[in-house]
Amino acid sequence: MSELDSNPFAAPASDNPFHDPSVTQVTNSSVETVDQYNPFPGHPTDGLTTPSAPASTAPYQPAVLQPSTEPSPQATAAAAQANLLRQQEELERKAAELDRREQEMQSRGPTGKENNWPPLPRSFPIKPCFYQDFSEEIPPEYQRVCKMIYYLWMFNCVTLFLNLLACLAFFTTNTSYGVDFGLSILWLILFTPCSFLCWYRPVYKAFKTDSSFSFFFFFFVFFCQVVIFIIQSVGIPNWGNSGWITAFTAISVNTAVGAIMIAVAILFTMCAVLSVILLKMVHSMYRRTGASFQKAQQEFSQGVFTNKTFQRATASAASSAAQGAFQGSN
Repeated sequence: MSELDSNPFAAPASDNPFHDPSVTQVTNSSVETVDQYNPFPGHPTDGLTTPSAPASTAPYQPAVLQPSTEPSPQATAAAAQANLLRQQEELERKAAELDRREQEMQSRGPTGKENNWPPLPRSFPIKPCFYQDFSEEIPPEYQRVCKMIYYLWMFNCVTLFLNLLACLAFFTTNTSYGVDFGLSILWLILFTPCSFLCWYRPVYKAFKTDSSFSFFFFFFVFFCQVVIFIIQSVGIPNWGNSGWITAFTAISVNTAVGAIMIAVAILFTMCAVLSVILLKMVHSMYRRTGASFQKAQQEFSQGVFTNKTFQRATASAASSAAQGAFQGSN
């Protein structure tokens, strides 16, 4: 009956395109319009979408040029002065650094390394005068003997100091022995640096550079040192040595002072014995190095002729002789 009730003269529903279900679904849905569509949505994994920014509706404004301000002459002069001051400070800093490096180079020895002997504190006014390193400069086969000679030098210095105290004690018991006390002071002041420079440093240099001249110089000076050790151990009266003769003389006057001087005499005797042993050891090593007297003469001549002081003296003597000959011919 419903079919009969419909108006046969009405237009069919299918003729109206807006009544189409597909069209009505689109118009009624919440699908984004074209102006709101974002072609770059967020990543699907994070579940976020970035809405598109609405187009700016602000009206177009022309760019406005800011007026340029030139610095005043006073500001330019101040900037230039500040730049000059900064450059001057930089130059002064570099000059101070160069002075410091020059002082460091002057404090170093011929090896280019900073001197480390004697081991003095940095605040001490006197700086080290020598560089010494057994493990670096002395070959391994010579290090033991070289160290023993160094220990002998230190042992000799201690013995000379104890000899001074023994002579002082002897002087307090009998004022007629003041000569021994005075000479003991002289021996301590004289032998301590001279022994280091005259026989320890030459043998150190000989082992370091295999120098024949240094070996010969050491043998000559150290043989004299052995003789001095023997004289000191004997203890000739009024020679400033607490040897055996002086010790037995003092023990009859004062037992305590005599015992001190006997101990010093034993130390002098040990120095003499050790010096003889070390002299033989160095000589045996010297014979294995292939050194000779001719090589020592050659090293000496080369050292003399290459010495700047000798060259200047020779040049001045030659010029003086030439001037004298020229004046004599006139």
